[in-house]
Amino acid sequence: MAGWTPTLPPGAAPLYERLLDALRRDIASGALGDGDRLPPQRDLAHRLGLGLGTVTRAYVEAEKAGLVQAHVGRGSFVRGAAPAGASASRAAASGPINLAQNTAPPQPAAERLSDALAKLRRRPDLADHLAYAPPAGLEVQRRAGAAWLARSGGLEGADWTRLVCCAGAQQGLALALGAVARPGDAVLCEASTYQGVKAIAEHQGLSLRGVAMDAEGLRPDALDEAARGGAKVLVLLPTLQNPTGRIMGLERRRQVVAIARKHDLWLVEDDIYAVYAGANHPPPLAVLAPERTFHVSGVSKSLAPGLRAGYLVTPPGEPLERVLRAVRALAYAPPAFGGLIATQWIEDGTADAIVAEVVAEMTARMALARRILGAAMEPPASVSSPHVWLPMGELDAERLAGRALRGGVEVTPPSAPVVEPGLSSGVRLCLGAARDRAELEQGLQVVASALAGVDERSRAVI
Repeated sequence: MAGWTPTLPPGAAPLYERLLDALRRDIASGALGDGDRLPPQRDLAHRLGLGLGTVTRAYVEAEKAGLVQAHVGRGSFVRGAAPAGASASRAAASGPINLAQNTAPPQPAAERLSDALAKLRRRPDLADHLAYAPPAGLEVQRRAGAAWLARSGGLEGADWTRLVCCAGAQQGLALALGAVARPGDAVLCEASTYQGVKAIAEHQGLSLRGVAMDAEGLRPDALDEAARGGAKVLVLLPTLQNPTGRIMGLERRRQVVAIARKHDLWLVEDDIYAVYAGANHPPPLAVLAPERTFHVSGVSKSLAPGLRAGYLVTPPGEPLERVLRAVRALAYAPPAFGGLIATQWIEDGTADAIVAEVVAEMTARMALARRILGAAMEPPASVSSPHVWLPMGELDAERLAGRALRGGVEVTPPSAPVVEPGLSSGVRLCLGAARDRAELEQGLQVVASALAGVDERSRAVI
């Protein structure tokens, strides 16, 4: 439709990616239908106040993804039918099935929320949470956070006096990177990483450099070579790496620590998915190298994202003071009540019960994914991983995402996690956000149908 004027989603992603996301959503919602003509690029650029190059790139990426088809002299048109097995009216009626967002199934936490709120009313320290907390957080929450990291992630002996309560693990990552890197500094990470790391790097003016990976995550030889380029920091997800779901073994972790010590690298360890690793979880890097590791975790991926209760354990000494100075400057104090609910649940054992139910549900959902996707899916490192990885070439990944969206299923944009194109590419599917297993099965069937057009050689890419 020539009058299409999309609303760009907020965020730190480049404008062309946000325009592409808006196009995906409007196709999925039915606001744009098959055969609709998109506005001329110059007209849309003027209408949205964007540069012509931004709109042109978004249109090019949309065509690569199979969302539109361009005809010289006629314009660009929404294209393609939904994959077999998709409901044509589903997306228009209720929006796409969400396989793009990594969240835990909400029911276990929701069923216990009323009881938690009733218990909070009886806490003798409830009124304390109406005042400003110290920059590191209230002691009761810091102690609970340290206990939770030991129980859920294997950070045995976590020192609560070096733990800072955060507004989610994302803030913990930002505080850690801000404490040891300055604008222009090189920061190493996996070749494909959590897109929140990319957002932080862009905001803080850091230069992300992706390091080649294998089945255990970062390759030691590639890390050693990359560290020679003057980087100061390595940020990584060694447990159920996002987006690939790989787990770094103990010997590999020791090799990474040795390289970090050799090149004097700070380590920022995102361990948010540790609860899903089970017995496959080796000791965190913070246990192996406490003198140089910032350990970041929280409850958003295991209890409920709305709690925004994150935990950052700093190395001893000056790093803690740097983090606290940043908290004072940016937020003055961490938020109190999300962390209080998390603390109540950690103290009374409810958090363990919620996690047990969530992990059981994710195990069932992973079995569903393995049955439907088969060999197209990289074998998971954990039977309860919340996300799975479909390795394939960049162009096929974009096409798959487009086909899935036309079938009413939203997957993570393939470009979102990529730091070094050519080293790692594929499609991440998140299993927890679907409302139930029936909806997840429907979404996975659409993806399986969309995979029929992907070259087997492309799917072998790692």
